[in-house]
Amino acid sequence: MTSTGQNADSKPGDEVVVFLIVRDSKCVECGDDLYSGSMLRMENGKPYCLACADLDHLEYLPRGDAALTRRSRKFSRLSAVVVRFSRTRGRYERQGVLIEPAALARAEEECRSDQENRARIREKAAVAREAMDQRHHAGFVAKILERFPRCPSARAATIAAHACLKYSGRVGRSAMARGFDAVAIDLAVRAHIRHAETDYDRLLNRGMDRGDARLEVADQIAKVEADWCRGTTR
Repeated sequence: MTSTGQNADSKPGDEVVVFLIVRDSKCVECGDDLYSGSMLRMENGKPYCLACADLDHLEYLPRGDAALTRRSRKFSRLSAVVVRFSRTRGRYERQGVLIEPAALARAEEECRSDQENRARIREKAAVAREAMDQRHHAGFVAKILERFPRCPSARAATIAAHACLKYSGRVGRSAMARGFDAVAIDLAVRAHIRHAETDYDRLLNRGMDRGDARLEVADQIAKVEADWCRGTTR
C-alpha cells in the first residue's frame, strides 16, 4: 500500500484532500487495487478509492487555469484538492481539484464570457511589468557603472539583464537588488567576472569542487574588479 506521509488525513474544517498516489495501494472497503497514478482518499489513516469515499462523481480539473479553478470551486457544493508527494522537494504539492461537473461547465461558460476582458487586463499588466523591468534594468546598469566606471557598457547591460531576470531567485531579484544595494551590485558583477573572465566553468566541468574552483580563480576576479574600479573610492 502506498505511503502518503504522516498526518495525511484532513482535519475537520480543512479542505477535502485526495492523493494522487505514486505507489500501488488497495481500497480497504471494496478491496479494489489502486495503481500508481490513481487517486485515493485517506480516512483515519486508511486508503479509500474515490467511489467508496463518495467522491467518484466529481471531475478532475488539473492546475494551470487559476480563474477556472477559482470559479469552479465557488460553484461546486463539494470539492477536493488533489495533491501528490514530491520526492525531490519532500512535500505534497497541489496538482488540481475535483469539482462537480455542472460547476465546471458553469465556470467554463463564465470564463468564456469575459475572456477578452481578462486578456486585456493581462496585457495591460504585462506592459506595466515590462516598463518596470526596463526601469529597473536601466537603474541597475547605472549603479554598476557608478561602482565600476571602467566596466564596458555592454558588459554592464549583460550583468544587469542576468541579475534582473524575473522570478529567477537570483541576487538581482532580492530586496537588496531592488534597492540597488552596493553588496548586490558587487555580487552580480563578481558572478559575471567569475563565469566570463576566468576558467571557473572549465574547472567545474573537470570535476573540481566548487569551493576549490572559486579559490583557484579568486585572484583573477580581484584583478578584473580592480581594473574596472580604477578611479573610484570604495
